[in-house]
Amino acid sequence: MFSGSIPALATPFRDGSFDEDAYRRFIDYQIDNGTSGLVPCGTTGESATLDNDEHHKVIAVCAEQSAGRVPVIAGAGSNDTQTALWHCKEAQIAGADALLLVAPYYNRPSQEGLLAHFSYLAERTDLPIVLYNVPGRTVTDIKPETVIELHRRFPDKIVAIKDASGDLSRVVTHRIGAGPDFCQLSGDDPLVLAGYALGQVGCISVTANVAPKLCADFHAAAASGDFETARAINEKLYPLHAAMFAEPSPAPAKYALSKLFDWFDPEVRMPIMPCSDAANAKVDEAMELAGISAQ
Repeated sequence: MFSGSIPALATPFRDGSFDEDAYRRFIDYQIDNGTSGLVPCGTTGESATLDNDEHHKVIAVCAEQSAGRVPVIAGAGSNDTQTALWHCKEAQIAGADALLLVAPYYNRPSQEGLLAHFSYLAERTDLPIVLYNVPGRTVTDIKPETVIELHRRFPDKIVAIKDASGDLSRVVTHRIGAGPDFCQLSGDDPLVLAGYALGQVGCISVTANVAPKLCADFHAAAASGDFETARAINEKLYPLHAAMFAEPSPAPAKYALSKLFDWFDPEVRMPIMPCSDAANAKVDEAMELAGISAQ
């Protein structure tokens, strides 16, 4: 179910509101260009500034528009376990295929607290779970021993991880402890090529918002073992990976999308701010190097 190029979809806004029409068009564009899965309400989707009604609406629209063409892995995490459970249940009702559950942020739970949190959710939801470890944002780090124990407890429920720790040694540790069938996805676009050699099978990506075809081609080459082709594409994409974080994400990605499509507004929600001219110039240069132009 989980492999290849999986964008954490940017959520389009217009005049302060969710732009449903643009989102539907964006989903079709992604699928038409080889995307192998969709993540609504991830970090790049500005889930932290969506209210609960918007959060559930975005997931429902994504599931409806994708119409089973690719799996939908709905961002459903929270720093509050009961709120996360609510998101999980709403995502299932909406037709999502799986759940992306970030480590609880701000609270700084212990590893025992993480075991309790994810076990509670696994026991009360029916959909497969992708753990999301991004300690640079959450402060809390889901340690490998906790990942392995969660998969041991719930082998048919906690089936994957998106790891954005930046520590590629964890891929090997997870593989040894949880087995080769435990699905490992990167959360760091620049590290994906190396991750494939170690046992990762795809990426939940920021860059794929802007370059879905290139990202899909890259993943297909890496998955088939054609590392010469994968390296060549990776080098085209590498400046774009960096440009996507020239300023706080997803402002650079939304600027890039507004350059590609006249129907995708670059609007972001505070405290994220629109890109500066300097950041826009970095994005422009990276898009040109990657051969990406307006549709």
